[in-house]
Formats: sequence, C-alpha cells, structure tokens
Amino acid sequence: MSVNIKIKNAVKRYGTNTVISDISLDIKEGEFFTLLGPSGCGKTTLLRMIAGFNTIEGGDFFFNDKRINAIDPSKRNIGMVFQNYAIFPHLTVKQNVAFGLKNRKYSKENIERETLKFLELMQIEQYKDRMPDKLSGGQQQRVALARSLVIQPDVLLMDEPLSNLDAKLRVEMRSVIKEIQNRVGITTVYVTHDQEEAMAVSDRIAVMKDGVIQHLGTPKDIYQRPTNLFVSTFIGRTNLIEAKLVCENNKTIVEFSSGYRVEMKNVLETEKQSRNITVSVRPEEFTISTETKEGIKAVVDSSIFLGLNTHYFVHLSTGEKVEIIQESKIDSIIPVSSEIYLTVKEEKINLFTEDGTRNILQDVRNDNELSVGE
Repeated sequence: MSVNIKIKNAVKRYGTNTVISDISLDIKEGEFFTLLGPSGCGKTTLLRMIAGFNTIEGGDFFFNDKRINAIDPSKRNIGMVFQNYAIFPHLTVKQNVAFGLKNRKYSKENIERETLKFLELMQIEQYKDRMPDKLSGGQQQRVALARSLVIQPDVLLMDEPLSNLDAKLRVEMRSVIKEIQNRVGITTVYVTHDQEEAMAVSDRIAVMKDGVIQHLGTPKDIYQRPTNLFVSTFIGRTNLIEAKLVCENNKTIVEFSSGYRVEMKNVLETEKQSRNITVSVRPEEFTISTETKEGIKAVVDSSIFLGLNTHYFVHLSTGEKVEIIQESKIDSIIPVSSEIYLTVKEEKINLFTEDGTRNILQDVRNDNELSVGE
C-alpha cells in the first residue's frame, strides 16, 4: 500500500549546526518526489529522517495519519535503494531479491512467486543464478530495486541511486526507475544533485539550499518560472544580464544597457517600479540576427556544433559573457568575431530583483509557499 507523507516543521541539528530548518512538506500518495540540491544542502539528511536513520530535533513526520517519529526504521515498511547498491555479495541475484521476504517469514510458495515476479518486472530473470560480481552496474542497481520493491513497501526511498553509473547507463536507468514507479504506483522520495535526472523522473521537485526549500513544484514550473536567482541558475543553464525596469506611459519595459527595450505585460503590480533588475535568459530564449541591427549587440567568441543545435559563446559591449543555443542551419555557422544582434523571447525570460531574492513576474508557482502558509 502506498502512503501520503506529511512533514511538519522538521528540524535537524548536529550540535549547534542546524542542517534542516523548519521544513514542511506534503508528498502525495503514489507521487515521484525529488529532493534536489547541491552537496551539503540537507537533502540526504531529510531522506534519512523519513527513513528513521537520523534523529529528529523538531517537527512531526506522518505516513498517512500515523506519526512515525518514534517508530523504529524496521517497522516503517520502507524500501531503500542506496548509491552503492548494498546488495549481498555472497548471495545470488534471486537470493538477494528474496532476502526481505524470508526475513518476514513468507511461505516458500509466496517467496518463489513474488521473487520471480519482481525479477521479471526488472528484466533480470535471466541473471537469477548469477553472483553480484558477475553483473554490470546497471544490472546490480536493478537487483537492488527489485529487492526493495518485492516486500511491497509503503514508501520507496532512493539516495543518489545512479551516481556510480556512467552517463549512458544513468539515462537508461532513470527511464527504468520512472517506468517501474509508474507501474507499481508507490510513493517515492528520490535524492539527487543532478538537475537533468530530477527533471526526467519527477512529478514534483523540491530545490534545496542550506537546509531550506527554495522552490517546490513541477519540473515545468521550476524551469520556466524559478522563484529566485539561485533556482534559476541551479536548474539548467541561464545567462544573467543586468538591466533596468522602466515604468512609463502605463507600460512596464525592460531596458538593456545597449538601449534594446522589451515590453513586459506580466510583471506583478506590486513590483511595477523603475529600478535595476537582473534578467535571466536561458540560451534557447535568444534569437540571433546577422541582418538587422535591432537588439543587443554582441561579438561571437566561439561556437560548438552539436548536430541538431549549435551553441554560440559571445560577449556583449558591457563585457558580459552569454551562451546562445540555436537550431543548426544547413548552410553555415556564424564565424568567430562576427558582430550579431540578440533579441529575447519576452514570454519566456525571467526578471528578478537586483539581489536575486525573488522573481517579479505574475505566473510564478511555488507549492512551498502554499504549504508554509497552511
């Protein structure tokens, strides 16, 4: 059975050092929920608090309506997949998967049936008699996942499960994990520092920094309308350009140093005041022109052809460095030292206060603000 996980005002301290600071979360039943952030942000600490491996200095943790703070980890009915797989080297694949069922005193018939079911689900039935040292990293991770799921846990917890795999295998395994999670329908809490991985597998993501959730929402929400400059720069690549917000004649305009101006129709009413701002423009949100002189003047420093797209690295007259991604043209690549002009796709760019603490556009959705306000 899958459960809803509720965390209210969680606090974790090591001595005088507060690692988790007053976090509240509501993880839906059957949801694939990811804790994402740089090393040391508290994501693994929070996962271990859910598992019961870390003490809780403040707050309450619930599986459905059952408070689990004082419940032993072995009684929480969780499945756990670790970074290092943690499968038993002296047991065959089949014996590894069956281990949890034997501990729970299942009948031989049930153990056989459920073990084979999850070997097939993870597509490793042909390796059932192999020892772990005869398996690839991806195959070992499938064994670890099967062993965690075969006991039918209420919650699946995954701590950087793909970080030891090579790049190609990581992409393959994240698809496997998401497909299996969808099929089984289990509430999953996943920890990673890899933004692309988080975007690929998650229903919702909590972006963390210094023990605090910065933005909680769907991958689309977080990528397209990040709540602050940290989230904007941590999720995907972006260019940060200094500009001015100008309010005149009932219009709100972004004015770049080159004099290029863009009217913005989705600035919050409370933020409509002339001042300095920081504009976040992702590489794909620029349009390049070599024909007209409208836009931000730039000079091409280098380019990388990657088949479908070409990446251009340029500098502006202010000295600011900018990356641009454009669909590759069939005839040519813009030469180094060429003078070009950049315009922005105003419906996609993001505007932040000069200090970067908040996005000043209307359609920013942050579920964390909703949960904190409840």
